[in-house]
Amino acid sequence: MFVSRIWIYPIKSLDGVAVASARMAATGGLEHDRTCAIVDGNGKLVNGKRTPRVHALRYGFSGDFSDVGFWTAEEPRRQVFALAESELCERWLAKFFGFSVRLLVDRVHGFPDDGAAPGPTIVSEASLAEVSRWFPELPPGGMSARFRSNIELGGGAAFEEDRLFGAAGESRPFRVGEVQFLGRNPCQRCAVPTRDPDSGETSAGFQKRFSGERERTLPPWANAGRFDHFYRLAVNTLVPPSEAGKPIRVGDAVELM
Repeated sequence: MFVSRIWIYPIKSLDGVAVASARMAATGGLEHDRTCAIVDGNGKLVNGKRTPRVHALRYGFSGDFSDVGFWTAEEPRRQVFALAESELCERWLAKFFGFSVRLLVDRVHGFPDDGAAPGPTIVSEASLAEVSRWFPELPPGGMSARFRSNIELGGGAAFEEDRLFGAAGESRPFRVGEVQFLGRNPCQRCAVPTRDPDSGETSAGFQKRFSGERERTLPPWANAGRFDHFYRLAVNTLVPPSEAGKPIRVGDAVELM
């Protein structure tokens, strides 16, 4: 298998940005991935589970990630703000959401989805294509945006990425290009994949149908003991501190160690 796409999500819960390469951060994730988060006045995360307005919000960063621009279909003119001076940005976001918010920035630790395994999440293109076949009524190619993995792999069969984790308590070593990884577990999914990434509309019965098909198509070589339930897709990882600063590039090979 090899790296076919790399995604970073600079603002947690918002759209991903496809890049040709990314460097590893000191904390084990990809540099600039989930380094920002929008929270309400009580410090609770503002995401698609909280409000469907999240799905209407679009954004982009300057090349050095010092400025962020927001826009929507309702207000297509891009509003650009300096991250170092977040007050104006927070006012604009508060008007958009309809309640007071703060934009948190943590370039050191970020806001990873899994604090115990904060490395990049990995899934194969073949797995996403197989899941798409389970839902023929949904737009083709939309599973990437629903499952929001950092690294997508080409060249393998569906669920081939399940070879990248081992038994419970085991960290399975593998390499992606120059970077050493430790595969931890199949990623437990939340409500996000059940929702259309653009409209926020929930796909009825998504989780139940997914779980049934995932169990039915589990490869015979897979470690079934790692699936206490089958609403799992992609691999959670750890990356040792020694890998900080190393690059991952589209085209890098994946090698079990």
